[in-house]
Amino acid sequence: MSSRESSTAPLPGRRSLPCAIPDTPLAGVVPGIETCVHCGFCLQACPTYVTLEDENDSPRGRIVLMRALVEGEMALDDPIVQTHIDRCLGCRACETACPSGVPYGQLLEATRATLREVRPTPLIGRVILGIFSRTKTLRAMLLASRLIRATRLPSLFSGIAGRFGFANAMLASTRLPLPERDYDFGLSGARGIVSLLEGCVMSGLFARTNRATRRTLRANDYRVRPARGQVCCGALHAHAGDLDTARALAKQNIATFEHSAPDFIGVNAAGCGAMMKEYGHLLADDPDWADRAANVSAKVRDVSELLAAAGPRAGAPLPLRVTYDAPCHLLHAQRVVAPPLAMLRAIPELDLLPLTDAEHCCGAAGIYNLVEPATSDAVLAPKLRHIASTGADWVVTGNPGCLMQIGAGLRRARARARVVHPVDLLDVSYARSAAND
Repeated sequence: MSSRESSTAPLPGRRSLPCAIPDTPLAGVVPGIETCVHCGFCLQACPTYVTLEDENDSPRGRIVLMRALVEGEMALDDPIVQTHIDRCLGCRACETACPSGVPYGQLLEATRATLREVRPTPLIGRVILGIFSRTKTLRAMLLASRLIRATRLPSLFSGIAGRFGFANAMLASTRLPLPERDYDFGLSGARGIVSLLEGCVMSGLFARTNRATRRTLRANDYRVRPARGQVCCGALHAHAGDLDTARALAKQNIATFEHSAPDFIGVNAAGCGAMMKEYGHLLADDPDWADRAANVSAKVRDVSELLAAAGPRAGAPLPLRVTYDAPCHLLHAQRVVAPPLAMLRAIPELDLLPLTDAEHCCGAAGIYNLVEPATSDAVLAPKLRHIASTGADWVVTGNPGCLMQIGAGLRRARARARVVHPVDLLDVSYARSAAND
């Protein structure tokens, strides 16, 4: 059944909503809207509701707005609808809390795609999305960012008030003061072949983490095979409602990973992993790509899932105090909970400290911190307070946006703690272990 047909098909045991906006992405997710029973379990899980204390800024309230659009009670160009849909972080914590299984992430993307038909994405959003959809332009921008980072100017400017200072603090936080050493335990790769999604920001600003990912996979008996020709995963575009571009990017990646033919597709960026695991949904209505997308999605694993499945092997001691902050799109979208902690527990003498509200969003949410800076800052503030209360030296999280958002917040707060991807700590532990053998 196509998305257009599903807009008028009733669910068993439910009434079918009258649809005032047929042939739109929102019309195609009416069954998901009807799944919501308005119980309110999502309210305290929602960072914008907790921060802004407005029912319209809760998942339940936004679904009411979506229903009003479908039934024609509100117009697509109503500023109230646009304001509250724009304010959503898309963290999907509501999905974890929901007892009815409402696919809120899909509803949000469909709503934003429908609203784009009457109101374009804000200029800064269009610029960023345009850059990420053009590989050469994106590489040039990331190269320029690395050159600026090398000057240490971002560290100098990170204390300046406003978004300019915050942007510099984000860039400064991508510089990782950890030693790097190559190593090889001489294993055969018996656990299977992994092709790594290099990622846009990961390859551009966290190349060390990508190298660490490849080394730690090999150290746990995986064979790593390159997949050439990758592009942006499309997550930023899908979250912003630009589903056409997201689908085009997804098709390029599907063809790329089909060609490399791995057993698994490893991803070290939570948002990218969540997007790739949903390629099957994104292209479900395309008869030429639906099966291919589903097959690729079925191979996607977060790097922590692959390493945890292998043990992971223990490394050398690292006597550090760390706390783990769960990326929303790893915890809530992918439902990956234990594997990142298993990675950290493979490091002897690592003191893993609990973090209050580790499951709550940090406020990064792709480009959200650029288009909704005030709300983003308000969501980040309690996260920084909870981190400070742990007394940790390092905050561990597995998503580039979270690394930069939390890292920037810590720098501007003059905190001692810094952020790191969990695979980087495991990599250092393995390097020391190999050196001691």
